[in-house]
Amino acid sequence: MKDFFSTLLPNFAKSFTGKHVYLHVAAIVLTFFIVESGFDWWWYIHTSGTAFERFFFPAVFLGAVIPLLVPLAFVLLGRLKDKRLHMTGWALGQAALLGSGISSLYKIFTGRLQPTHASFSIDVSHDFQFGFLKHGVFWGWPSSHTTIAFAMAVTFVVMYRKSKVLATFALLYAFYIGIGVSMNVHWFSEFVAGSLIGTAIGLAVGKHFHQYTNR
Repeated sequence: MKDFFSTLLPNFAKSFTGKHVYLHVAAIVLTFFIVESGFDWWWYIHTSGTAFERFFFPAVFLGAVIPLLVPLAFVLLGRLKDKRLHMTGWALGQAALLGSGISSLYKIFTGRLQPTHASFSIDVSHDFQFGFLKHGVFWGWPSSHTTIAFAMAVTFVVMYRKSKVLATFALLYAFYIGIGVSMNVHWFSEFVAGSLIGTAIGLAVGKHFHQYTNR
């Protein structure tokens, strides 16, 4: 628990430094091209109300609940059985917290309108309200659901890099959440941005806790 708090700010900083900063830049650049190409609007029009969307709809709920329950479960189970499992819980918790904080920090300034403000006749996918708290911190760019999911998944992958099966399931979970929310509460570009920013966070957090547990 002590390591959780003592490394929170350093890992926050690491998420923006070194090679990790390129993932943030890529998130911004790709968002620009996806928005300007019209793909965000095309994706919204062609996935809304489909069986594809219904299959992924639970992602909205799961993406909010799993970041709370899974780290707690790892911490409690690990305390009884395995120190590495215990530390994994704290690592996932930190990844989720940083994912939420960093994505919300971006949203404070981007103020993008969400798909629920759109109709099938009015394209609002280009509408950003740049400034300070123009559109709150719960909606907009990037997707917090996706950022948190990828931050946790990549943290898990880095810590358990020898297990390809666990790594595959962790990444499949992250993609399920990201694609799921891109069909209803977020635009596709917000999923892409969240996946890249979450990866930067996961690499920073996962590397630290992997080294710590090995010691």
